[in-house]
Amino acid sequence: MSEKNIKIEEIVKVDDELLAAMNRLVPQLSNSNSPPDRSALEGIVASDSSILLAAFIDREIVGSLTLVVFSIPTGKRAWIEDVVVDEKCRNKGIGEALNQDAIKIARQLGAKTVDLTSRPSRESANRLYKRLGFLQRDTNIYRFEI
Repeated sequence: MSEKNIKIEEIVKVDDELLAAMNRLVPQLSNSNSPPDRSALEGIVASDSSILLAAFIDREIVGSLTLVVFSIPTGKRAWIEDVVVDEKCRNKGIGEALNQDAIKIARQLGAKTVDLTSRPSRESANRLYKRLGFLQRDTNIYRFEI
């Protein structure tokens, strides 16, 4: 598997292949959240504010991310969420390709910035984000559990 075989596509239709891929990928991303069911995936794909990107190698989904684009009083912004690459395919440029496509789409849609968060323990992901030009911000992230 080499980087040239990677194809990034926006998911526009939920099918059994996508559902199976998410059932495989989401547990690799988070052990505290269940994979989305078909209805949840259809909601993401149908949303005007989210774009689900998938990385394919030989027609198999090997990674994904969600790009969220939204307008606020200070301008249009974008946020990258839930980046995951199948553990059997890591270190092959898939995460980089997904993020580069997300940045390109955000730029085309007029976003002024693209933000993301990554746990410090995800060392290779953090190196990737810095290599892509993301700057670590001096900020506090707060979460309110509902």
